[in-house]
Amino acid sequence: MLYPTAEDWRAAPRRKVLIFGMSGLGKTHLSSMLRDSGDWFHYSIDYRIGTRYLGELIADNAKAEAMKVPFLRDLLLSDSIYIGSNITFDNLSPVATWLGKPGDPDRGGLPMAEYAKRQEAFRRAEISALKDTAYFANRAEALYGYPHFICDTGGSICEWVDPENPNDPLLKQLADECLLVWIKGDEAHTQELIRRFDKAPKPMAYQPEFLTRAWADYLAEKNITEDAVNPDDFIRWTYAAALSHRQPRYAAMAKWGVTITPADIDALRAPQDFTDLIANRLPANG
Repeated sequence: MLYPTAEDWRAAPRRKVLIFGMSGLGKTHLSSMLRDSGDWFHYSIDYRIGTRYLGELIADNAKAEAMKVPFLRDLLLSDSIYIGSNITFDNLSPVATWLGKPGDPDRGGLPMAEYAKRQEAFRRAEISALKDTAYFANRAEALYGYPHFICDTGGSICEWVDPENPNDPLLKQLADECLLVWIKGDEAHTQELIRRFDKAPKPMAYQPEFLTRAWADYLAEKNITEDAVNPDDFIRWTYAAALSHRQPRYAAMAKWGVTITPADIDALRAPQDFTDLIANRLPANG
């Protein structure tokens, strides 16, 4: 690990961490608290995806919808209006809206072929954004003078790596740059996330093999064709299975770093508390 012992972590002039886990367990909350202290640079993977790697696709999708409205079409064709996404660390809706949901187009669904195409574009974008971690860690210090760095990842990071492979190129690159920190939820957290998702289902990224299997199983169970699928029903149906699919992958990734819990995050009041928390999760000084 980048910091083999608690002493190495405390003595480090620069502390660099990458946090991962299910969406909704406190990654962005923790990152924002550290950023607001003034000493930590917050690198958001989802923000990078939406602004650097998918920004043009997101804007073009919005323009395509606007072109269906004659009034807006005329304004766009005459360059009288401009359409763009307003992505922030706290509002990543443009990315989710572009990613979409598969199913009946009359209910806002996408054909599976188009949905799979967007999933693949997102996969490539997320991997590229993760590979940018070292660049932003160096930039944070060289350009802005931040002594510490936190990489706030999306919930789908575990889909693109093989944590059981000690030579996985992406994980190795990330572990060489940052201390990997898993925010581990328990069964109660999982049930709460499922409840929230059922109330307001949102698009998410899936490992291609998992998506193919889930789509086939859903069509068979419901005995319907692709264009009859209720998009929200499909992603609700898939969500719990997706969490179960990801949990062992997160656990395997945790062997590359340390583990904390949402309760640990809730107890933090200042950056020094975070420093102490991580020190307590690292091996005792040699």
